[in-house]
Amino acid sequence: MPDSNELAQDRTDWAEDRTILANERTFAGWMRTGMAAVALAVGLRAVFGQFDPTWLAKAVATIFIVLSLFIFWAAERSAAQTLKRLSDNAANPQPMGRMRVISVILAVGAISVGGILWAL
Repeated sequence: MPDSNELAQDRTDWAEDRTILANERTFAGWMRTGMAAVALAVGLRAVFGQFDPTWLAKAVATIFIVLSLFIFWAAERSAAQTLKRLSDNAANPQPMGRMRVISVILAVGAISVGGILWAL
């Protein structure tokens, strides 16, 4: 039978693994929030045809694009800092590089959407 120190270490390891997995879920949630900001900017496209001056509606849409970029950056930084403090035991976390690539791809996509909105 394992002693109490071993059991305590197991509980600590499991808690650390749960925290790593929660960090991934939080990262995914923030990525969804950033994409929602991009979707809101695209949704404002419906206003562009009916609103005069159109540059004002485009500027408001740009605010949401910039917000999405901040969200992508902040989520990646926060996830990286959390993963740096923890070590995985039985969990198989996503590599930080993969999270960074996802953030960069979504940021490039958001910038592209912003460019398209201004070109319309």
